[in-house]
Amino acid sequence: MNMTDIKSTQTAQWFGHPRGLSTLFFTELWERFSYYGMRALLVLFMTTAAAQENPGLNFGEGKAGAIYGLYTFFVYVLALPGGWVADNIWGQRKAVFVGGCIIALGHFTMAGPLVGIPDNFSFFVGLMFIAIGTGLLKPNVSTMVGDLYPEGGARRDAGFSIFYTGINLGAFAGPILTGWLGEAYNWHYGFSLAGLGMILGLIQYRLGAKHLGNAGLLSREKSGDNLRNKTRVTYIVIVISCVIAALAGTLLLQSLSLEKLAASLGYAVIVIAVLFFVYLLFFTEHTGLEKRRMLVIFWLFILSAVFWSGFEQAGSSLNLFARDSTNRIIAGWELPASWLQSINATFIILLAPVFGSLWITLARLKRNPSIPVKFAIGLSGLAGGFFVIAWGAANAGNDALVSPVWLIVMYFLHTVGELSLSPVGLSSITKLAPAGRVGQMMGVWFIATALGNLFAGLVAGQLETLAPVELFGNVAMTIGIAGVVAFVTFPLIKRLMGDVD
Repeated sequence: MNMTDIKSTQTAQWFGHPRGLSTLFFTELWERFSYYGMRALLVLFMTTAAAQENPGLNFGEGKAGAIYGLYTFFVYVLALPGGWVADNIWGQRKAVFVGGCIIALGHFTMAGPLVGIPDNFSFFVGLMFIAIGTGLLKPNVSTMVGDLYPEGGARRDAGFSIFYTGINLGAFAGPILTGWLGEAYNWHYGFSLAGLGMILGLIQYRLGAKHLGNAGLLSREKSGDNLRNKTRVTYIVIVISCVIAALAGTLLLQSLSLEKLAASLGYAVIVIAVLFFVYLLFFTEHTGLEKRRMLVIFWLFILSAVFWSGFEQAGSSLNLFARDSTNRIIAGWELPASWLQSINATFIILLAPVFGSLWITLARLKRNPSIPVKFAIGLSGLAGGFFVIAWGAANAGNDALVSPVWLIVMYFLHTVGELSLSPVGLSSITKLAPAGRVGQMMGVWFIATALGNLFAGLVAGQLETLAPVELFGNVAMTIGIAGVVAFVTFPLIKRLMGDVD
């Protein structure tokens, strides 16, 4: 790219922002369309009887929940090697494109029975492809947004706000369209539409690449024969990993309890995380203040994992409750259960500006809650939502379906919790982590999210033996207790943080 081209990418504007923001906005919109569209169908498809007109996999809730948890766990964990590949071998721009291609391949693989591929095989191999592709795309497209604003500042923050609007527009539209096709006609049509959405995102990504300037390109210092060798090795490792994962997954499904596998993996991750923080606190040369702040990060890690273990019930137990226990008849037409997955994204779009203005106003009045208080508010909102849906579930029975208003109110409270905790999380890591460990601490945040998703699937699987009112009540109590503990301990945590707001 010559200097004239670079200058044109810097001066071209899109609503007052770099023109390249529109390219990344729509790339992420279509990727989230495909991800949330498929996720809305995932547990419903797995638990639908094989004998129905639109047959599913006929899995029990326990097995379906474990698969859901393992899948979402690896989606987040694989963001770590995906970021490393981009930083050291491909650059973010190539990693995003390759990741998108693998995601699309995964969705179309899940639709394999339409062309005669065995259902179970295509389903699990497709999930594997989507997890790998998302690990390459998700962290790196956000990095490229930051690259468009080398000056940083408030304009960069505003650019990310626009970008996150694209995320939620995709999360809103995905379940609506794929849910309509998948539930009303054929599950595999829904998976195919998710793949088509990713293809549309890739096409506009390629067409809009000219507006990205140098964003996402690997630095010239890393070019040469050594880089080409690393690239070849990376491709070989990805292909071999896919083959091994497919074979191992097939064997595991035939011989092991997925619930036990998922639980064992979760506990192993917890042990590794604890040992990692013990190492940081007792066997490194960090200052006392840095160690105290890393202890705070560990506490936020725990609260975050607890939060996501409840919040991510949306795609599993709450999705099943929407299908089996909610009256979705409107004017004689039955609303697809997956459509209720779009409520959270709708509330995010409506409430995100409100919360942004609220925090700014409270800061101006010197009343802005501290990081641990915002985490406590987030957990309390989530617990409140589960108390609402437990109340609603108490009114449901074999012949009594409840109003979708119960789910709408619950999702409102969950969104309040999410906006209080999730945006604060990444920001808190950058403020609290020692200068040389920001990347590692960011990885810890991803692991907390992954761990929460894993346990969310396991908790949802208890619907096989527990009534919804019992399950949701137990989740509400657990999250609520965590919220109370977070409120009670915040003065201590705030002292450990030092002067960080």
